[in-house]
Amino acid sequence: MDKLRYERELVEKGVKYICGVDEVGRGPLAGPVVCAAVIMPLDELIEGVDDSKKLSAKRREILSEEILKRAIDCRICSIEPEIIDEINILQATRLCMKNAVEGLKIPPDFVITDGNMTLDIAYPQKSIVKGDALSYTIGCASIVAKVYRDALMTELDGVYAGYGFGKNKGYGTAEHIAALVNLGACPVHRKTFISKWVR
Repeated sequence: MDKLRYERELVEKGVKYICGVDEVGRGPLAGPVVCAAVIMPLDELIEGVDDSKKLSAKRREILSEEILKRAIDCRICSIEPEIIDEINILQATRLCMKNAVEGLKIPPDFVITDGNMTLDIAYPQKSIVKGDALSYTIGCASIVAKVYRDALMTELDGVYAGYGFGKNKGYGTAEHIAALVNLGACPVHRKTFISKWVR
């Protein structure tokens, strides 16, 4: 598969700085949604970059380190559970992506995002369904966002014991839901996501 198909099309049109954007954490019951915006050099690709969900945790960590080392620019942003509850997860994801793009030190010439997401940004943009698997740049953003959020949830496991955040990363596993029912919610739970288990 040509992971540079979209990037090459843009480069051929004279685009220099292509920013890939992806999010992680739309579905969990707890923790923030996290987005990464990255501008990568395209002359020498990092071997093994793919949709972060297809990679092992260890492989993601190694790749994320390499991506951050080589990136021309990178910005990671998060939107906390109380904002997700206030504006809904779709709007929170869009805001998170916008903040990540606008937080870059180098203004991108073009932005490509994963999924079907139009952002309120001043740059030309295109969204690509399954972009994290089809585009090298979005794949890099996907890995960076996933590694960052997983580390954050592992930290939160130490603060809010009993929910298994280190293992489930805030997703609604059977153990997590059982803990919710027994312990109630903690401050990093998304209230709008857990109303059927916690009143």
